[in-house]
Amino acid sequence: MEINKNSGTIISLEKAVELTYSYQEQNSEKPNSYFVGLDKLDELLEQKGCVGLRVYPGLNVKTNQSNVVLVGVDESGEDLTSGIMLDELVTCPHLCPKKSQLVRKIE
Repeated sequence: MEINKNSGTIISLEKAVELTYSYQEQNSEKPNSYFVGLDKLDELLEQKGCVGLRVYPGLNVKTNQSNVVLVGVDESGEDLTSGIMLDELVTCPHLCPKKSQLVRKIE
């Protein structure tokens, strides 16, 4: 695999459901998803030299809450750590989609 503007794979809904359900079943204490606003995402992606973003798992030790850190990445695969980075994305649970097929319903 290479790092470029076309990295990543488009998947079907069935594959997405398989992946998210498997994760949620094995990590019931962690967030199901993270939301980031388009304006913040655009700000990160529009940095000079940015070809994409990298997602790092993060943990707030004071609250013991999982979250993620988003950082821009340049064409050589290096993190743009002197630029904009994002944290404190909105998590589910707390603010979850009501109708998404990607959130496993607990019965």
